[in-house]
Amino acid sequence: MHQIRNICVYCGSSLGDDPVFVAAARDLGTTLAENGVGLVYGGGNLGLMGAVAHAALEAGGHVTGIIPHFLEKREHALENVQELIVVGDMHERKRLMFEKADAFIALPGGIGTLEELVEQLTWVQLQRHDKPVLIADIGGFWAPLLALIDHMRAQAFIRPEYEARFLVRDKVEDMIPALREAFAKARVSHLALRPEF
Repeated sequence: MHQIRNICVYCGSSLGDDPVFVAAARDLGTTLAENGVGLVYGGGNLGLMGAVAHAALEAGGHVTGIIPHFLEKREHALENVQELIVVGDMHERKRLMFEKADAFIALPGGIGTLEELVEQLTWVQLQRHDKPVLIADIGGFWAPLLALIDHMRAQAFIRPEYEARFLVRDKVEDMIPALREAFAKARVSHLALRPEF
C-alpha cells in the first residue's frame, strides 16, 4: 500500500517574532524523522527552514533540500543534508519539491511561503493532483488567510464544486496523522492525476 514517504514543508527563511514558530518548526522536523517520513524543503540554513531541517537531521531523518543557484548564498544552503539539489530558477525548485513530496505542510512564513501554499491549493482546487495540503496554523498565524478564504467562499468566488480542500492543524503532533488519513482517502477515492507545471 502506498504511503506518505516525503512531506514538503514550506516555511520562512526568517524566524518570525514569536518563539512558538521556531519551536513548532523544530518539533515538526523531529516528528518527521521519528515517523520515518523524509523532509523536502527549500534547502536553506536560515530561519524556520534551517530549524526544521536541522531538527530532522538531528533526529536521524532524511532531508532533501532544493534551492535555486541565486539563493545559495543568500539563504545559506544547508550542505550536510542527504540530498541537496541546486536548480536554475524558482519554477524548477517548486516543480521538484512537488514531484518529490506526497503531501505538503505550510508553516509560518512570508510572501514566498504564501505563494507556494496558494499554488498547491490552486492545483488541488483544479483537480490537477490529490496530494493533501495542511496549513500549520501555529499561534493563529494563518488566521487572516483562513478568514480571506471564508470571505471568498461567502462571495461565491469559491464554488462548492471547486472547493479549496486543505487541512488545518495548530498542533504538530496532529499533523502527520491528519495527512496520512487524507492521503489514504485520496488514494482510494481518486485516480492519480497528472500534475501540470
